[in-house]
Amino acid sequence: MESSSIYRSSSTEVPLDAHDPFRDALALARPRTVAPVPLHATAPWSAQFSPFPHIKLGVIVEGECWLCVDGLEPLFLSTGDFYLLGNPPPYGLGSSIEAARARDSKGPPRQEISASRPEIPQGSVIYTCSVDFEFQDSDASILFSSLPPAMLVKAGDTDGRLLWNIATLLVSEIETQKAGRSLVLEHLAQILLVHMLRSHAGSSHEPLGWLASVADDGIGAALRAIHAEPRHRWTLEELAKIAMMSRSAFAANFRNRVGRPPSDYLIEWRMQLARAALRTEDSLAAIAAAIGYQSESAFSTAFRRVVGMSPREFRVSLRAQERGRRSGNSVPVGPSEVYNLDSRYGD
Repeated sequence: MESSSIYRSSSTEVPLDAHDPFRDALALARPRTVAPVPLHATAPWSAQFSPFPHIKLGVIVEGECWLCVDGLEPLFLSTGDFYLLGNPPPYGLGSSIEAARARDSKGPPRQEISASRPEIPQGSVIYTCSVDFEFQDSDASILFSSLPPAMLVKAGDTDGRLLWNIATLLVSEIETQKAGRSLVLEHLAQILLVHMLRSHAGSSHEPLGWLASVADDGIGAALRAIHAEPRHRWTLEELAKIAMMSRSAFAANFRNRVGRPPSDYLIEWRMQLARAALRTEDSLAAIAAAIGYQSESAFSTAFRRVVGMSPREFRVSLRAQERGRRSGNSVPVGPSEVYNLDSRYGD
């Protein structure tokens, strides 16, 4: 007997939030995802990297190594561990702390490092995979300015197993040459990035910027409201009501979790939207109205105060950069990798 009813697999639908701060930030940053060649090496080995004004995410697929970020304590990594570096200074990976040290390191002297730190035996094999998120525009890194130079998710952490499941798919795609490989890699890399950022937001007590949207229900609700309607002239009372807090409690919590007052965050978010809009052919008046300014002059004044130049000057500089890219005169921004000539690599 045929039925005219259309059955769904579930009666509960999950709407996609068009103004999820994660989605907004990634869309504005327009990251270019690059998967460098995986690193296979046999101890002793080392790899040094120059400062990287973007984000690097890595996983230890097999073995153990040291990660030394200039100015920080050495970090010991083993199979299943993940690391994320946000705009890192010079750093290195290696089979020992000495090997992983970046040149002219500002880290603690070797004698200050506990003798109980594990030593990696000679002949041990390491296999690591990483993904670089390169921002196409220098101002995009502002969106991730709250990230620490280095953060870890250990294999035994709560989020470690989920990350490992995703990473196994990423590693499989990196190692194969199947149709749609670049598309799959891009999406898997972004999923890993989101989960790493979630993990950081859930464990950090430092100001988080827009990442606070996942770390605090009340503050997150206010942030999502700002992202959904940036042109609205939000008042402290309105945002506090959305967060279900008193004005004073909301103002204090917002500053602690986000790192700035609500009014400052609103202005900075509007300027991020303006930067993106200035890539289009929209008039300055239209852009001003879209992000909540009643006049072009008010928008220009706010933009200059935050960005350091007028919207017209910013647009001119963008077009000059684009012409430079098309003519091949621009200098590519990315990691510089220098491997120790004594390293012995696997096949």
